[in-house]
Amino acid sequence: MKVHEYQAKELLAEYGVPVPRGRVATTAAEARLIAAGLGGKVVVKAQVHAGGRGKAGGIKIVSSPDEAERAAKAMLGTRLVTHQTSPQGVPVNSVLVSEAVEIEKELYLGIVIDGVAGLPVIMASEAGGMDIEEVAKTSPDKILKAHVAPGVGVRPYLARSLAFGLNLDKALIRPAADLISNLYRLFMAKDCSLAEINPLVVTADGRLLAVDAKLNFDDNASYCQPDVAGLRDAEQEDPLEVEAKDKGIENYVKLDGSVGCIVNGAGLAMAVLDLLKQEGGNAANFLDIGTLNDPERVVEAFEILTADPDVKAVLVNIFGGMARTDIIARGIVDASKQMEIKVPVVVRLAGTNVEEGDRILRDSGLSLIRAYSFREAAHKAVEAAGKSN
Repeated sequence: MKVHEYQAKELLAEYGVPVPRGRVATTAAEARLIAAGLGGKVVVKAQVHAGGRGKAGGIKIVSSPDEAERAAKAMLGTRLVTHQTSPQGVPVNSVLVSEAVEIEKELYLGIVIDGVAGLPVIMASEAGGMDIEEVAKTSPDKILKAHVAPGVGVRPYLARSLAFGLNLDKALIRPAADLISNLYRLFMAKDCSLAEINPLVVTADGRLLAVDAKLNFDDNASYCQPDVAGLRDAEQEDPLEVEAKDKGIENYVKLDGSVGCIVNGAGLAMAVLDLLKQEGGNAANFLDIGTLNDPERVVEAFEILTADPDVKAVLVNIFGGMARTDIIARGIVDASKQMEIKVPVVVRLAGTNVEEGDRILRDSGLSLIRAYSFREAAHKAVEAAGKSN
């Protein structure tokens, strides 16, 4: 789960990470009042769940309350399109009005989970203010990394080592070490999957400030983080993904292809995406239906896919282990009775109760495209989607 920058900064401040003064505004008049209280020269930043705001016109440095009001008015109520959004963009319902600071140096600081090591890893770099991926590609020597054992935490020597590696003035070593430790405390306490400050700046008057911040949270921990779950802004998410979550289908991600996929198991679902690509097509979604033996879940999956105008064919690829293929088959039949499915449906069933599943589909009289191997299913789905365009 993602949150807005202003929400991330509120959490950073709560854990002792210094941030610029500022407040969120939902109207242009409110932005004007906040700017006046901050001295006039401020930064007005569109609050959306996407990077690349500056290049898209979503960040404006202004010199007066009047300018702040005009900048906010130009942003609020629009949809911001960046390289991280869909072509339709995301709605701007609020702006963050922050004090403008004179920047002497820009740094990068982030924490993610290293899936290979199975540990949190702190990354720091002198090359702040740009995409860390680009830094890793062009100047990997500028990225410092330190894994942290959760049972031990960030020891003082580790935080100081990272701070020294950023080539800071001696007077900033201790504040930087404290900031790193505090960011890690937040990361662990709130079950983050990402905590990123880019840039972390050294101001002209010698302060460290997180002028931009991004926090992502592990959805699997939402049950024990009710305060974090309450920060969710569903308007920033894809409507189909929101609908899927509301229906209890947690593992749905909208993609940009034309083949809608209903698959059980994340590994199989990833393999389906790869094989569709090999066959010359692209998936319209990632959907792991899981092992819940409930026909209604299949119906709900079809409701999501048929609501997507990009879907030109549906591929149901089930390998029954704990999941029973006969229940999946009943779900397909039920879906056809409850809604109009206008696109071709390719079905491949294998595994538990497959004979009964095949019988149910044969007796249904539905005009389905059957497949009996993985590659055959992918090939027929791509072919069917091409004919539907």
